[in-house]
Amino acid sequence: MPKLLLTGFEPFLQFPVNPTEKIVQELDEDEIGGISIVGLVLPVDFEEASGILHRWMEEEQPDAIIMLGLAAGRSHITPERIAININDAGKEPDNHGRMPVDRPIRPNGPDGLFSTLPIREIVDTLQANGYPASISNTAGTYLCNHVMYEAILHQREFMDREVPTGFIHIPFSHEASIQYGKQTPSWSQKDLIEAIKLAIGCLDI
Repeated sequence: MPKLLLTGFEPFLQFPVNPTEKIVQELDEDEIGGISIVGLVLPVDFEEASGILHRWMEEEQPDAIIMLGLAAGRSHITPERIAININDAGKEPDNHGRMPVDRPIRPNGPDGLFSTLPIREIVDTLQANGYPASISNTAGTYLCNHVMYEAILHQREFMDREVPTGFIHIPFSHEASIQYGKQTPSWSQKDLIEAIKLAIGCLDI
């Protein structure tokens, strides 16, 4: 059976709940459309996250990789088109206080790496099922961009075949929004899970 590595993140910054963590925990060891799901929750850590991701990629040898991240303030599910070769936390440290600024992820790496997920099909499928969705052209310069860049590059360098790899940002869950304490767009956790299931169903593996 084809295998999907599905990743999310632990809570970070001022967000006490991360809905991507809950999605990954919910779908871990599930089967969706004949695809077996392996879930991994990554630390919000510029030094540790990519190493953990690389090890899981090498050990699991997945047939596809979808990474999830929280985009506070977005109202749509947004598959990312590209990751860029920069770490820039600005004034927002990772969970261990690290704040890289204007620092390449890989000093000699490509400037940008495009998602190899079927992002247009994912958006069209979500919209057809009543879920707001659009392609995003910026994954930021924080941990989401970092792991997207590292996953695509590591897949090319160390896996023996090309597998669909990319990143999808999601809005707040209602629970996360309430605990955040500020008015912001949010979805029910159930709808977030169902939307990601539809995205997984778009994979041709």
